[in-house]
Amino acid sequence: MANSLTSSNPLVLHGRHFGRTVFALCNYPALLTSGILRLEELQDIPVEDYPADVRREHRVFMELVDSYPGLLEHLTNGEEEDIILVGELLGKGASGARGDDTKTLKSAVLEWLVPRGQVVIPPLSRNIKSDRGFNHEVTGALLCPAGLDWSNAETKQGLKSGEIAVRGDQWPMFLYAGNIYDPEEPWKGLLRSEILIFGFKHVFTSPSSVDREPKATRSGNAYLHGMKSVTKASLAYIATQVRFSLSSSSVFSRTDTITDSDNFYHSILDLLEDPDENEEVADLMMWWTRRVFPNSSSSQRSISKNSALSKIREKRAILQERATAGAT
Repeated sequence: MANSLTSSNPLVLHGRHFGRTVFALCNYPALLTSGILRLEELQDIPVEDYPADVRREHRVFMELVDSYPGLLEHLTNGEEEDIILVGELLGKGASGARGDDTKTLKSAVLEWLVPRGQVVIPPLSRNIKSDRGFNHEVTGALLCPAGLDWSNAETKQGLKSGEIAVRGDQWPMFLYAGNIYDPEEPWKGLLRSEILIFGFKHVFTSPSSVDREPKATRSGNAYLHGMKSVTKASLAYIATQVRFSLSSSSVFSRTDTITDSDNFYHSILDLLEDPDENEEVADLMMWWTRRVFPNSSSSQRSISKNSALSKIREKRAILQERATAGAT
């Protein structure tokens, strides 16, 4: 199944898409090794008894083996070296895709900072990032943590000097539609900004689709992998990539405590996977899918009024109500 670390290896290609859409920042050999051992443990211990982070890791493991035919059988019947090699191939794909996206977004993001026709003042370099982040008025305003006032000179200086440290779970203003954050309604506009839409389309439906009507091109990553809806992890991934592209950091690293990208990615995923936030998250995911994949079935769930289908549903609801009332 795995005998080459070349980029055309099926496992490498699978890792590219899996990293973007299911789980981006993880050690794949460790994920597979732990997952196989846990399958044996689960015969005696229910998964609900594990801590939340282990439950998530196991869910990711199961999604991975379910998404690649024959993988689980290969891993369970193989030697430890086989598991490590498969993990390295998947990891090579995931990190390769992340590196490619980081590279292309570095220059692409400069087109999305101000309305079309306007220019960024002072101009920003496409190749050197040292003048981005809190060192520039425009990127600084976008990266300023929600709840802080970028227009306050003391705050601005504190962010620029590093005196005010920004953790990954202090979300930046650019995540909000119109860059407007309401502390009384923290969900309002969250993860619905134009720059996120541009970033998502750039990576998943092709760079040229950013300026056009939303549709997956035949060369786009979404089309190539049969992706027809926005996933929670893909949204967290794009937010992480856009945040990094706006920063002054030159090298993407999970262990970088300045950008704290690992914490940022996981904090967004934590919110999107929180069962208590189901209603807001479902609405958000539908909103995204309608904008990026408007022709997919998952974005067309609303039923036309007065249609035959709507009448059938109405009648079924009435019958169920009567049955429930009769049973009480």
